[in-house]
Amino acid sequence: MHSATHSVLLIILIFRGTNGDSVNQTEGPVTVSEGALLTLNCTYQTANSAPYLFWYVQHLNKAPQLLLKGLTADKKVEHEGFQATPIKRDSSFHLQKQAVQASDSAVYYCALSDTVREGCGGAEHKP
Repeated sequence: MHSATHSVLLIILIFRGTNGDSVNQTEGPVTVSEGALLTLNCTYQTANSAPYLFWYVQHLNKAPQLLLKGLTADKKVEHEGFQATPIKRDSSFHLQKQAVQASDSAVYYCALSDTVREGCGGAEHKP
């Protein structure tokens, strides 16, 4: 019996904020075996005591899409098998998925904002 090994390539980009805010996340391409645990680290620095945190995903030839948003410290958020918990004491918002699939190959962005503008929620529904 032939066993095929598949891997998932994740490309991580780092964006630095303005006004002293910054986000640091796992750098460069990450290769994970299909079915394995995925963890992408994200830490941040901000003067805001209650920042809003986001993970975006961008699949090949597609626009970035909102994957998760963390609005309450220490409260886990989940979507499509992905999860993250904004941990205030560590200033972290690490992204995890228990069993990564080839279809998860994409570019992932961690971002923070000190405010959520009125139209932000609609961004989830735009193609």
